[in-house]
Amino acid sequence: MQFRTQIPISKSNHPIDYNSKVLSIGSCFAENMAEKFDYFKFQNETNPFGIIFNPVSIEKLFRRVCKQDFFGEKDVFFHNERWHSFEVHSDLSNSDRQELLETLNKAVTETHKQLKEATHVIITLGTSWIYRSTESDEVVANCHKVPQKQFSKELLSTEVIQKSIQNTIELIKGLNPNINFIFTISPVRHIKDGFIENQLSKSHLLTSLHDVLKTHNSQLITHNYFPSYEIMMDELRDYRFYNEDMLHPNQIAIDYIWKLFSENYISEDSFSVMKEVDEIQKSLRHRSFNPESEQHQKFLAKLQQKINTLGIKQPHIKF
Repeated sequence: MQFRTQIPISKSNHPIDYNSKVLSIGSCFAENMAEKFDYFKFQNETNPFGIIFNPVSIEKLFRRVCKQDFFGEKDVFFHNERWHSFEVHSDLSNSDRQELLETLNKAVTETHKQLKEATHVIITLGTSWIYRSTESDEVVANCHKVPQKQFSKELLSTEVIQKSIQNTIELIKGLNPNINFIFTISPVRHIKDGFIENQLSKSHLLTSLHDVLKTHNSQLITHNYFPSYEIMMDELRDYRFYNEDMLHPNQIAIDYIWKLFSENYISEDSFSVMKEVDEIQKSLRHRSFNPESEQHQKFLAKLQQKINTLGIKQPHIKF
């Protein structure tokens, strides 16, 4: 008997392996998946501008990166004793304006290089709700606790989202024509917007994204959609798979979604290396009751041998 419905997932025609270079951009769920890539020692870079939730802000950052349009003094502002940019997450904010600009422009330069070399880009869309500055009329990626009266809140239309995703694809492919796209919708529910409003938000993202992918697939361009939102909402439709806030997937859910992702988007040839990496990672976390014992020294020597052997096969893997 089946006690749950399983989401059918098509295997990627261009799976990720240990030679792949992955760039992940988007919501906090992008960070959850990136932690898995990092754990298994894939070549992965994640959110160089911090967590970004909406498709318009993602497009804006890719435009900067692809055109190498550097941040200037007009792009930063001072609030609560720190300098910020409305285009990036508050994790990058700094008490020194020049240091912030240097950090932002270094991120532009490095991400441009990473994007040119990348084999895959994973884009995780979080919400259709955006905040627009009433002063500049620009969509912001982060409000940085600036008073809410300085923004208007709106739900992006499917037409605007569709155009934004289309622009993002064209910008990236203009820099790297051979890159493979993987899109997903974050399973995190944005209940602060409201329950009905969250569903509206996700439905706008889903409709827009699938309209774009349908157009590109008909032109034989490789784009992929991984159904992390659908897995969470349907296969894992139980609060035991959520964190205490009942909004974010817990570790069990993240592990399960990663399992489905790896089975369909990572090459089977990589599974043996992933197993070796996993064994080494678990051994590195082992804490001995008697670190000076002969037995533990033998354990450490054997572990170092495993690391050295793997390093010969995969030189980029470092522990």
